[in-house]
Amino acid sequence: MGAQWKAKGKELAANARGRVFGKLSKDIMIAARSGADPAANARLRLLVEQARKVSMPKDTLDRAIKKGAGLTGEAVNFEHVIYEGYAPHRVPLMVECLTDNVNRTAPEMRVLFRKGQLGTSGSVAWDFDHVGMIEAEPAAKGADAEVAAIEAGAQDFEPGEEDGSTTFLTDPADLDLVSRALPTHGFTVLSAKLGYKAKNPVDPASLSAEQLEEVEAFLAAIDSNDDVQNIFAGLGG
Repeated sequence: MGAQWKAKGKELAANARGRVFGKLSKDIMIAARSGADPAANARLRLLVEQARKVSMPKDTLDRAIKKGAGLTGEAVNFEHVIYEGYAPHRVPLMVECLTDNVNRTAPEMRVLFRKGQLGTSGSVAWDFDHVGMIEAEPAAKGADAEVAAIEAGAQDFEPGEEDGSTTFLTDPADLDLVSRALPTHGFTVLSAKLGYKAKNPVDPASLSAEQLEEVEAFLAAIDSNDDVQNIFAGLGG
């Protein structure tokens, strides 16, 4: 039985790693449309660094770059789609997808939202701010996130809970500018993306342990969909 559970654990870990690689490959392909050279493509450079941090195989990384840049002769036709709605217990949700077939993704989202509520365009977006999100870590001991945010031009920052990282929030138009400035103020950028920050997040303390588990299971089910790139949930903490 122990060997069976161990094998199952390895399978789950491999599946999770595969999902991470799949989502990252899509982002890399989209970024590579602007050029296959990371040195001249800031967005691609950050994604390549992310790929290395999660140990994406070099062949997988190179293939994604070449495919996105049109060097393989394969067409990359991903459509960016946002689905809005609520997880159980009225937790607002923005789900960002990159899909090559909306006619496949839309019904899948309707099924996934059955335990919540799928809204129409704009029904939930009003309760979120569209922002740039930069995850960074101190390059040296004593780096001050507040000073770095001010000097680099970020609008705000949120300290990480455990890993020592900080999320710097920017105006969408300033994402690349702030990403480039942070290293000169003591922070190493780990990732940078546009996203959605809830204006009125649900306080986890207002939900029971059972209700929180229902929300987490709902979010995990959506995240497991191959077309889903990012989930932005209005849940505090």
